[in-house]
Amino acid sequence: MTTAQTAPPPPMRLRELVFGAACAAALRAAARLGVADALGDTPMAVADLATAVKTEPGPLRRLLRALTCYGVFTEQPDGTFAHTDMSRLLREDDPGSLRWITLWCTEPWTWEAWPKLDEAVRTGRNVVQDLFGKEFFVYLNEDAPESADVFNRAMTTSSRQSAQDVADLLDLSGADSVVDIGGGQGHVVAGLLEKYPAMHGTLLDLPRVVENADPRLREGGSLAGRVSIVAGDCREAVPVRADVYIIKNILEWDDDSTARCLRNVMAAGGPKARVVVIENLVDDTPSMRFSTAMDLLLLMNVGGAKHTTESMVSRLTAAGLVIDDISPVNPYLHAFDCTVPA
Repeated sequence: MTTAQTAPPPPMRLRELVFGAACAAALRAAARLGVADALGDTPMAVADLATAVKTEPGPLRRLLRALTCYGVFTEQPDGTFAHTDMSRLLREDDPGSLRWITLWCTEPWTWEAWPKLDEAVRTGRNVVQDLFGKEFFVYLNEDAPESADVFNRAMTTSSRQSAQDVADLLDLSGADSVVDIGGGQGHVVAGLLEKYPAMHGTLLDLPRVVENADPRLREGGSLAGRVSIVAGDCREAVPVRADVYIIKNILEWDDDSTARCLRNVMAAGGPKARVVVIENLVDDTPSMRFSTAMDLLLLMNVGGAKHTTESMVSRLTAAGLVIDDISPVNPYLHAFDCTVPA
């Protein structure tokens, strides 16, 4: 029987860390095979689980044994395997599912990029663009559509899970209209429209993204009469005037792209428009290990960065916004509530 281990001495811990790719690969394999979905509430024998996910029993046992060391699945005294709180998060139907995030963070392009991290640190260069000869999201949509789909599903999952927290935090009672900038499938704007029945909303994102907008926003949906879906790139233009603009988890590009997005939002909204920027930060928060890892990935794929409170404040004030308040949305997200000066 294998179980999650207590912290080993430093020499062994370092050996474990340099094999971190094995853990990431094991999680990806389990997610792609659907192991967590096949395993129900009752512990299963490996042979039965292997039949369910169409694998060989021996290698599957080895995969599960590796994951139990990290608290993902657990082995029972009789050799069967059962769920843990973490392994349930790999299920497609779990309310807090991280299956698509797991796949996104381990997509094929990431395995080509990570070995070049030293080059990115040395030069500050976007090494993924060097790898593929294209800006990252152009590469995804033109050359890796399956990976682009994984990205969209991962962002949708993340947005859906935090949308209620955003709606609970924001008081938009004095506003008539709101725009969700780069809002994916529109879960945030949908949540706000449900909270404020007299408000009109707009979802702005790339064409391939808004094609799959939340059913509530599409024709025949419960919110369709109060929402506009606009295909576009906020770095190029924001063709919508509104009282409030929500910018959630997208200001992680290079500084020029971030500045262009903010400039376009301010130009669209005009004086006194409200701009709410929501980000997870690399300050001392419960998500530090995840956020700092994503920060390094952003360095490589778009030349961007996760922000500290200080760096976010710096970007927003440099753009000319007045910051009225900074509030936690949940333990992992913070909202910077800003105004376009008169």
